[in-house]
Amino acid sequence: MSWQDHISIDPQILVGKPVVKGTRVAVELVVELMANGWTQEQILENYPNLTAEDIRACLAYASEVLHSERVYPMKTS
Repeated sequence: MSWQDHISIDPQILVGKPVVKGTRVAVELVVELMANGWTQEQILENYPNLTAEDIRACLAYASEVLHSERVYPMKTS
């Protein structure tokens, strides 16, 4: 599974935030729900237009973004 098959970024949808394709459900929302203790089953019950693969794609997208993030040490004076 590739997250690109499930996630889209379109400036016309949610101001360009990444969303599950064909929905207005933001990746950010799915990750936040999971961080707050929601199970996959709870998300699927409350967002019936999502699939388990969509949820995994959201996590894969978030992981890739974090892996590509660069951290630069702060200079101290």
